[in-house]
Amino acid sequence: MSNYDCTSFVENLKEFQIDISKEQINQFIRYYEILVEWNSFMNLTAITDFDEVIKKHFVDSVSLVKAVPDIREKEYTLIDIGTGAGFPGIPLKIIFPHLKILLLDSLNKRISFLNEVIGKLELSEIDAVHGRAEDYAKKKEFRESFDICVSRAVANLSTLSEYCIPFVKQNGFFVSYKSEKISEELDSANRAIKILGGSYERQVEFYLPDSDIYRNLLVIKKEKTTPSRYPRKAGLPSKEPIQ
Repeated sequence: MSNYDCTSFVENLKEFQIDISKEQINQFIRYYEILVEWNSFMNLTAITDFDEVIKKHFVDSVSLVKAVPDIREKEYTLIDIGTGAGFPGIPLKIIFPHLKILLLDSLNKRISFLNEVIGKLELSEIDAVHGRAEDYAKKKEFRESFDICVSRAVANLSTLSEYCIPFVKQNGFFVSYKSEKISEELDSANRAIKILGGSYERQVEFYLPDSDIYRNLLVIKKEKTTPSRYPRKAGLPSKEPIQ
């Protein structure tokens, strides 16, 4: 474990007012090792350098605390849509173990990887499920049942909103992780957000600690029930975003 220098990781998290324990550091190191091991035979991430994974995946994932400060103590239920290699869901679970988290991804191989991480890190109250957001959002036990929905998936905001907003309870939040300024994208997504029962609340713009890596957390509040026809059937939200 001592091969890894986690000093800057600890310092970066302090900028978010987060103190990390030795046990949590070890969980992140183990996560990194499993990620690199599995990445050798399946495509999980293009970033494999330890310091880069720490900054661009782990610190970035945990930055949600800037948009939802009370995540530190509230026992929120959270769903991570298109979680991929577990970002942001698994780093959030390690830092805030009181969260109840569901990881959703459409690729079964990734679910095997996520279950390996969950098992090896001995994480509880976190599950990984295989499926598409369009299908899962129609299931009674998932629809409008989460306090927070997050996604780092790359898709335009109108499409992402259709995937994510149906999962959120009234007065809950959908937070989209973006890596660029998105005023035009937001303008064209505003109608979709409204139709889906959401309203634009705010953007939290910042640079990751000790870097010039721009980040933007876009916060949408769920105000009304999502009409039952949304999300539309698989493939349509991305092919024909709500205009």
